[in-house]
Amino acid sequence: MIWFLLILAIVIAAPFVREAMKPQMDDTLRRSAPGEFEQLSRGLTHYQWFGGTRGPVAVCVHGLTTPSFVWGPIAEGLAAMGFRVLVYDLYGRGYSDRPKGPQDPAFFVTQLEELMESQGIEDEITLLGYSMGGAIVTAFASLSPARLRHLVLLAPAGLGHDLGPLVRIVTQLGWLGDWLMLAFYERSFRKATEAERKLDSRIEDIVDLQQNELRIRGFVPAVLASLKGTLDHDQDEEHREINKEEVPVLAIWAKDDDVIPISGLGKLAQWNRAARQEVIENAGHQLAYTHTDEVLHAMRDLMKD
Repeated sequence: MIWFLLILAIVIAAPFVREAMKPQMDDTLRRSAPGEFEQLSRGLTHYQWFGGTRGPVAVCVHGLTTPSFVWGPIAEGLAAMGFRVLVYDLYGRGYSDRPKGPQDPAFFVTQLEELMESQGIEDEITLLGYSMGGAIVTAFASLSPARLRHLVLLAPAGLGHDLGPLVRIVTQLGWLGDWLMLAFYERSFRKATEAERKLDSRIEDIVDLQQNELRIRGFVPAVLASLKGTLDHDQDEEHREINKEEVPVLAIWAKDDDVIPISGLGKLAQWNRAARQEVIENAGHQLAYTHTDEVLHAMRDLMKD
C-alpha cells in the first residue's frame, strides 16, 4: 500500500515538477529577440515596429499559442501599404513575461492599452486580431470604439471554436484539469504543429518556432489560463456594441479552418450586419502565414477609408 501511494504521488507530481524545471524567460534568452521591451504593470512586454516613422498605425494581436512572429509577413505587407505596424508578444508567450493568474479579456486589454500609451499612440488605429487575438481586439473595440479607424478580425475567436477534446476536458475539471494540461498538452501541441510541416509557409521554420514555446516555463499554464478566461464564451454583446458604435469591421475567414469554423461568419452577420466579411478558399487556420497575399488583398481598401 505504501509503495502504491508513493508511486501515485510521483505520478501526480511529475507534470508539475517538469514544468518547474523549465528555464524562465530571462535576459539571456531575450538576447536573440528582435525589437524592444517595455516594462508594463504585469511584466516585461516584447514588441517590434515595422514600416516608416510616419503613416497610420496598425497594431497586431496574435493568438493563443503562436507569438508575434506570426505577424511577420503580414506586418511587412502592411508596412508596404504605408502603415506603421506594431506587433507584440502577449503575456505568457514569446519573449514577454509570464505572470501567474487568470487571463481574461481585461487582462490582455490592459496590456494593449499600456503598451500603446508607452509608445505614444494617440491617434485612431487599425487594430488587427488573429485567432484568440480576435477576441482580445473585439473586447478592446467594444470598450474604446472611438480609438479605432478599422477593426480587422482574422479567423477570430469569440464566435465559436474547437481546440480538441483535451482542451474541452481540462477547462472543466479544476485541479485535475490543470494536471491533465501539464501532463498531456505538450504531446498534443507537438502532434498538431507537426502536421503543419507539409504546408507552404511564409515563415521559415514555423513549426520549430512554435514548438520552442514549450521549452519555457509558464507557457502551458498561460495557454490554460487563456482557455479558461478568454476563450470561454461567445462575444455577442461586444460585437453588437461595436456595430452600435459604427466601427468599420473586416472579418477574414479560412474556408477549411478546423479550429475557428467558418460558421462564425453567420454569427457575426447576425450581430453586426455592417461588418464586411471575406473568405479565403483552400486555407486553414494557418492562413496568416500560408495565404499571406490573399489576406493582404482582402485588406486592400484599408488605406482608402
